[in-house]
Amino acid sequence: MKGSWKTSTAGIAAILTAAGAALSAISDSDPATNPDWAALIAAVIAGIGLVFARDNDKTSEQAGAK
Repeated sequence: MKGSWKTSTAGIAAILTAAGAALSAISDSDPATNPDWAALIAAVIAGIGLVFARDNDKTSEQAGAK
């Protein structure tokens, strides 16, 4: 995360938003409300991809690649 803070921040935000939505659906008092597990998994995978991605304005050397 040292050279790509913008994409890493977006990835973490995506993961936290998806987790918050799922926790909200689980913890409400309505038993008919269920979290969308497929959307949660997709958002977490996308967030992980963003955490490991490189910002567009960084070169490979700036991002730490050799």
